[in-house]
Amino acid sequence: MNLVTTPDSVLPIALEAMARTPDARLRTLMAALTRHLHAFVQEVKLTEDEFEHALEFVVALGQATGDTKNEVVLAADLLGISTLVALQNNQDPQGESPAALLGPFWRDGSPACESGDSIARSGTPGIPLAVAGAVRDAQGQPVADAVVDVWQASPVGLYENQDPTQDDMNLRGRFRTDAEGRFHFRSVRPAGYPVPTDGPCGGLLRAQQRHPNRPAHLHFMVSKPGFKVLVTQVFADDDQNLESDPTFGVTRRLIGRFAPAPEGRSATLQYDFALEPGEMKFPRPPIP
Repeated sequence: MNLVTTPDSVLPIALEAMARTPDARLRTLMAALTRHLHAFVQEVKLTEDEFEHALEFVVALGQATGDTKNEVVLAADLLGISTLVALQNNQDPQGESPAALLGPFWRDGSPACESGDSIARSGTPGIPLAVAGAVRDAQGQPVADAVVDVWQASPVGLYENQDPTQDDMNLRGRFRTDAEGRFHFRSVRPAGYPVPTDGPCGGLLRAQQRHPNRPAHLHFMVSKPGFKVLVTQVFADDDQNLESDPTFGVTRRLIGRFAPAPEGRSATLQYDFALEPGEMKFPRPPIP
């Protein structure tokens, strides 16, 4: 009879119960997760009170998730898991652009725009920003007719679905590259912003004495059939939080030069992307 007798006896019995899982990948994932969780519990000698607090935290993540905020994704970001998964699954051995977090604010169906259009549709005040770039393949050849989906926070650090003063789909747009793989559009300089701190993740940051402020950035999703979808961010090179991003999303190659115009009243960003051949698979469903 295979019954639990000691703390060490629980793991092999649990693994044996899972061994009949028909899906081989699920069987591997759950066995590894179970081994690591049991090792964690034993290593830190988890108390019953701590276990109850952990369960309450997980429940609170779900309760705090809604149409405008995904606290579960935020928790993965703050633990560095999201960045680790993105980097591990998007290596760049041939010079492809590095990936970054999708983040919780991407929306499907952003407006289709013509080259040179402005995505600031609400009369958004701020420093004008001209963005230009090119999309190429791993061999440096231009990728024509690629879709460049861009979204960003406003100069006060809010996405349009967080801010009732902004028009729907403000600071969002989809552009197509020309025959030379080029794209360009106008906007305003985004500001850095704090990740949401009104939920359980905010409590975790405060307990760890970590600040919540992400550096200013633009989000990009670049896609075309025959290539892997590139999800990435480009960060302002003059932001003070580049080395302390609470989501660990800044890598050296993702820092862009937000060059000020001579008079200081506008700025430009030139940034090129390189795509990797593969299946055009889009990320998880967006928020509504």
